[in-house]
Amino acid sequence: MALSDHEFGGVSTDLKLSLVEKYLTAFTTALQNQFSDLWYIDAFAGTGERTRRIAADLFAPTGEDRVERNRGSARIAIEVNPQFNRLIFMDKNPKHCAALRSLKSNYPDRQIDILEGDANTEVVNLLRNRKWTSTRAVMFLDPYGMSVAWQTLEAIRETEAIDVWYLVSLSGMFRQAARKANAVAEEKRAALTRMLGTDEWEAAWYERTQKADLFGSFDEQHSRTADVDAMQDFMQKRLEGLFPKVLKPLRLHDERGIPQFALFFAISNPRPKAIGLATKIASHILNSGRLSHVRP
Repeated sequence: MALSDHEFGGVSTDLKLSLVEKYLTAFTTALQNQFSDLWYIDAFAGTGERTRRIAADLFAPTGEDRVERNRGSARIAIEVNPQFNRLIFMDKNPKHCAALRSLKSNYPDRQIDILEGDANTEVVNLLRNRKWTSTRAVMFLDPYGMSVAWQTLEAIRETEAIDVWYLVSLSGMFRQAARKANAVAEEKRAALTRMLGTDEWEAAWYERTQKADLFGSFDEQHSRTADVDAMQDFMQKRLEGLFPKVLKPLRLHDERGIPQFALFFAISNPRPKAIGLATKIASHILNSGRLSHVRP
């Protein structure tokens, strides 16, 4: 496989990336004359390219699978016009970072930084103790599973200068939260708390009930009552308690119609003018996504 090979995604991935690209273009267009420094930050950048392997059909001349290469979020951000002044790509996978450096070499006149390491650490280090007077940014959080720590979101919010697109794994939360509370392993419980920034999810998602057996004894059950909708709503409320503005997310399903992700948009700038502009643009983009993403 080539250095840049990074297989993932499907129709939902195409839609997600197209919506983010639309926002990036609108963002640089709207703010290029207002701020001297516009940044794009991709915390889980991958290789800059995504590969899809398409199985050969019976009539294929070679009988071999076909490899389709598409732009990933990093390449999309580089190609946005008007351009970002600085692009920052992060990934903890050394091979992905090597591919990103190769991509960077094609643009010697651009300010592109490749940060290899845990995204939570890299984001906090990047944002810490920085003045944002002349800088505005868009950050894309498209994590591997449930990798984004709540403290990372807090660091983003504190800048009051970053718009965030955050792809939340609904399927990941649902899988971690077992049917019975006592069946949730400690590492899974810790992962949910780290992601959501509170352990209150357990009280919100589980209910204690008593059930009598044939001998009149009562057995206490602590079972999950929350479905995917409740988990998405919980995340929405958590984000709304942190950011000045959070839009209703776009729900993304797989080819079977099963919910997989929720694409959130959050604004860290509390100023009404900034909220109004970002909301107008992002709402239009998310609504266009809702119209085009029809469940199977």
